[in-house]
Amino acid sequence: MNYCGIKKTDIANGLGVRVSLFVSGCRNHCPGCFQPETWDFDFGEPFTRDTEKEILKALRPSWIQGLSVLGGEPMEPENQKALLPFLKRVHRELPDKDIWLYTGYRLEDIAESPLLHYVDVLVDGPFVEAEKDAGLPFRGSRNQRIIQL
Repeated sequence: MNYCGIKKTDIANGLGVRVSLFVSGCRNHCPGCFQPETWDFDFGEPFTRDTEKEILKALRPSWIQGLSVLGGEPMEPENQKALLPFLKRVHRELPDKDIWLYTGYRLEDIAESPLLHYVDVLVDGPFVEAEKDAGLPFRGSRNQRIIQL
């Protein structure tokens, strides 16, 4: 898996101050996507053990509420394969931190994914340009849902 960015003090992608990981690769190709460069699975840098260590270190301060995983598309099979052991590790080493995951898929379509066992909040649904609403907290269009898991 590749990733295209890490924000170590993000307040836009979930409650509180968060560390956000932006993964590469997406087959949804939503019209109006704000990061179409992330559709390419080869965009960015390889996600390595050093990347994991960097994120875990950034998550440790008490004022960081948790981790947000965005894309690209975290629920692409290639990305789930890499994210599953990482989210297990975050959950094990930092159980007081919550995990938000953003996906263009609906919960009903991905409910069987083992990745969701380690996610506290799911923001689901494709970005729909006709339903774009810049005033919504933590999502881009009205069809998207914030779901406590």
